[in-house]
Amino acid sequence: MTVEIEGVTLHLAHPDELSAKWVGQGELMRQLLAAWMVVNDQDLPMNPRLLGKPGVGKTTLAYAAARRMGRDVYILQATMDTRPEDLLVTPVIEGAGSLRYVASPLVTAMLRGGIAIIDEGNRMSEKSWASLAPLLDNRRYVESIVAGIKIKADPHFRLVATMNDDASTFELPEYIHSRLQPQIFIDFPERDEEYQILKENLPFAEERILEYVTDFLQTAHAADERFTARDGINVARFAIKLKSLATERTHERAALEIAVVQVLGEEALRYVPRERPSAS
Repeated sequence: MTVEIEGVTLHLAHPDELSAKWVGQGELMRQLLAAWMVVNDQDLPMNPRLLGKPGVGKTTLAYAAARRMGRDVYILQATMDTRPEDLLVTPVIEGAGSLRYVASPLVTAMLRGGIAIIDEGNRMSEKSWASLAPLLDNRRYVESIVAGIKIKADPHFRLVATMNDDASTFELPEYIHSRLQPQIFIDFPERDEEYQILKENLPFAEERILEYVTDFLQTAHAADERFTARDGINVARFAIKLKSLATERTHERAALEIAVVQVLGEEALRYVPRERPSAS
């Protein structure tokens, strides 16, 4: 699909399709949807940022909220190497000496009234964020130096940035920090919610395995360990695969403990529940 802006043809990106479903923590969904609301003709949508440890479901929440609004979703994965042109328009050589201008997922969302997720946004440099400054305030446009055009956002366009709570990131400059508001913090879920997350992602898992991994994660959370539901899903998935090659029921515990070690390391064994699953 293409659009023409100021005589320049842009080739648009395709929306992302995920099987993600947000489970529990309805208050976080309410806060994100509220940030995107427009309550008056003079009002503008906000540009929230979702903060939390890797694996707590920030991207899942953003995607699920966008789909709840019935919008197409465009995900842009930020890295330390992300350049301003990667965020906006990239020229691609096409044929003999001609250029094809390719719109990023972000610009495509702007033009099509979709929702853009800038994933792991604090891995991006200030120079890249600076190219988005006019998009994040009441101007709501970007300028592509490469293509020589100004691109205005559709009124239905929305943006959210996810940011990991870890050390391998850049500090956001204050002028960007103030434009990415509100800040919505995602913490570890309660036990029932965590169990439901595992069950949603592993509908084929036996009850004993789901209970075991939930207990493991909750014990780790209580010790302020950084293990998340994503880690639990990986542990359970690997354990199920190991168990499928075993011949005895008693191999289930061994499979789970091997999975814990192989996914998270030997020190994680301190959080392994000792009473479940039953080997009877």
